Amino acid sequence: MTLSIRRFSSAQDDFASQMDALLSWESVSDTGVQQAVTDIVNDVRRRGDAAVIEYTNKFDRMDVTAMADLELSQEQLQTALDGLPDDQRSALLAAAERVRAYHEHQKQDSWRYSETDGTVLGQKITPMDRVGIYVPGGKAAYPSSVLMNAIPAHVAEVQEIIMVVPTPDGELNQLVLAAAAAAGVSRVFTIGGAQAVAALAYGTETVPGVDKIVGPGNIYVATAKRMVFGQVGIDMIAGPSEILVVCDGGTNPDWIAMDLFSQAEHDEDAQSILVSTDSDFLDQVTASINTLLPTMERADIIRTSLTNRGALIHASSEDDAVAIINRIAPEHLELSVADPEAWLPSVRHAGAIFMGRYTAEALGDYCAGPNHVLPTSGTARFSSPLGVYDFQKRSSLIMCSADGASELGQVASTLARGEFLTAHARSAEYRIKD
Repeated sequence: MTLSIRRFSSAQDDFASQMDALLSWESVSDTGVQQAVTDIVNDVRRRGDAAVIEYTNKFDRMDVTAMADLELSQEQLQTALDGLPDDQRSALLAAAERVRAYHEHQKQDSWRYSETDGTVLGQKITPMDRVGIYVPGGKAAYPSSVLMNAIPAHVAEVQEIIMVVPTPDGELNQLVLAAAAAAGVSRVFTIGGAQAVAALAYGTETVPGVDKIVGPGNIYVATAKRMVFGQVGIDMIAGPSEILVVCDGGTNPDWIAMDLFSQAEHDEDAQSILVSTDSDFLDQVTASINTLLPTMERADIIRTSLTNRGALIHASSEDDAVAIINRIAPEHLELSVADPEAWLPSVRHAGAIFMGRYTAEALGDYCAGPNHVLPTSGTARFSSPLGVYDFQKRSSLIMCSADGASELGQVASTLARGEFLTAHARSAEYRIKD
């Protein structure tokens, strides 16, 4: 069966409305989800462990009576790592090392400088005390998510990293546990959903409260994260995965088709878009899509994703292609062109940029090194990938000398009195030299 995928051109009169329709995405929870999450979060906040156990038994089809049954030991994590087949263990450790090496470059140091009168100004960098990472479970297991969320926190020198991962029917994924060992996770609880988010945010008798919660999840998890924001920090409210491939027609069309599949196979709401200045190349990729789709294990999911949210866009010029990039602000951008460096200065909005014909987005998902937790749904206009900086706090340092306090006091006094804040003014004036 031939796949029907949306196709249009930047030269069309209705191009803007076509783009609006393509990118339309409603990520807000419905009232039913909102109410369910509100009830769960409030219940966990009120009853602690007892509520977490109750919801875990209900939603994950478990039969536990104590929180001790829902915590894994460090020995279990290490056993999982040691017990992996050699190829999996080597791949996991290689990925962990690359992710760690990349994020080491993001570490920020405290700094200060002195002014001529002896006043000292600066910034103090401090890691967070404790963070929580949410790792999805159920339909699929994501050891890569463990590495991408925990390793930056570890590099930032967060004191304690608490991981929660649902285990429906009590099934433990050994690769996920092994990743926790490789990433330096402190404690692991086999809980998920809104109840896990609430436990991390408010703490229970057993689950320690954290300062920030990161990691992807379903609509209930996303809604719970939004609800507890303010009590704790969060990384982002992520939408479906997305990729924008820009190709000049010089890449093997089978490669491009598979790159589009790599995001479409995540779920039916994922979005894969190809932009090319070569209309004939779009025809070639269409043919590749229809040839390769029957060979895919998740063909039905890919078909639905590409049919509902995918697109092939003919750009009239490179300038149009760049404008499309910045309009979409994609989570993943592949610049599959002859000279990607030449395009780079014009790209203002993208979560991660994969440059050149050989750089498949899938490499970034697992082992290239940069983080795969990226802004989605156009939020790359104002957001950045998860990184070490998300687990560090910055405190301003101000230490005035007597001369500096006198000089600054005159400025502050004038401005404070202009705002009719007399105490501010007099506080500064006390330090002004006669």
